[in-house]
Parts: sequence; structure tokens; C-alpha cells
Amino acid sequence: MPEVMFAGPAGRLEGRYHHSSQPNAPLALILHPHPLQGGTMNNRIAYTMYCAFQKMNFSVLRYNSRGVGRSQGQYDGGIGEISDAAAALDWLQMANTNSRELWIAGYSFGAFIGMQLLMRRPEIQGWISIAPLANHYDFNFLAPCPCSGLMIAGESDSIVPLQEIDKLVEKLNTQKGIKVAYNTIPNADHIFADQTEQIEKTITNYVKKILKNRSDQP
Repeated sequence: MPEVMFAGPAGRLEGRYHHSSQPNAPLALILHPHPLQGGTMNNRIAYTMYCAFQKMNFSVLRYNSRGVGRSQGQYDGGIGEISDAAAALDWLQMANTNSRELWIAGYSFGAFIGMQLLMRRPEIQGWISIAPLANHYDFNFLAPCPCSGLMIAGESDSIVPLQEIDKLVEKLNTQKGIKVAYNTIPNADHIFADQTEQIEKTITNYVKKILKNRSDQP
């Protein structure tokens, strides 16, 4: 997984990139959890998402937002981090100009940043949100939500109570043309200490199903 450096709004951003051997492969961008709580692109769940897409022959990028690792700048309360995500997406698309399939996947704080990016970039066709901070951030900006996706939550999450994510999924599923698949993992807390294999399998099954449905359409 080659190291890459690319321009961001606050300076250079550090990433790891896998380029698929498949021509015009689909793309995925991975967003890590909160920088002030130790979140980096090497976070175990972020890495699990990265590997899941890599194994499905996606070209996939994970990166450190500003102030994390070797990325320049400093934490900006979420606003600058959305701009970082947009810059990462720009780099990924410029490296894959012929790809027509684009996904984003975020965990915790990264899920919030990913959903913000979703509202700004209509070319995104699918999303994965793991343990979104539904009780910390207002997700009312997802009105209307541009496309369907997958939500994963831990049933024993003490940081984001399951009922908060339940309400978010229910609200999104009331929107016309939107279908949010929802997977809750028994005995899992916010860090999913023993559930990485289950997370990878859930993501893989969902994404493969969606891609197959699209390929089957006339």
C-alpha cells in the first residue's frame, strides 16, 4: 500500500493508497475517527474498511486529516476536516479519471465527515457509516439524503446509544428512494474490539449486493 502525499487546504495530507489492477475499478475513500481522541488512518476499524474495499478490487484511499501523523495543519472542529475529505476525494478521482463508481466509508467522527461530504459531492453512489456520533452532531443536514447506504452500530455502545442511531436510520428510511441497510452487532461497544471480521463481512456482503444489482439493471 504505497504512501502518498497530496495537497490539502491547510497543507500536505498523508495517505495510503491501493490502486486496483482492475481497469476502471470502483473507488472508495476511508475516513478515520476523531483526531483529538487518537483517530488516524491506521485505526483498526478504518483499516478494516480499507481492506474490505481492497479485497473487492476497489482503488481505495485512506488518509490522515490535518494535524494527524504527517499531515500538515491543525484540528479545525470538523469544518476544515470536511475540506480535507474533499481534497482527498479530488486526489482519488484525479488518479482514476475513468472510474464511474464512488463510495465513502467512515467510522465514528469519520462517519459524520463522510456524510457531510456526501451532501457536497453528487457523484458519490454509496456509503458506509460505522457508529456515527448521532448524539453528538446534528444529522438533519441529510435532508434529503442523496443515496442509500449501510449503517453499522454496536449494541453495547456507551458513547453513542443504540437508540440514537436507530432514530437516525428510521428518519433516513422515511425519505423517498432511500434505503438504509442497518446492521447491529451484539456485544459490541464503540471500538468494536472483537468484531473486525464481522464488520468486514457485513461491508463486503452489502457492497457486493449493491454492485450486482446495478450490473443486473438494463
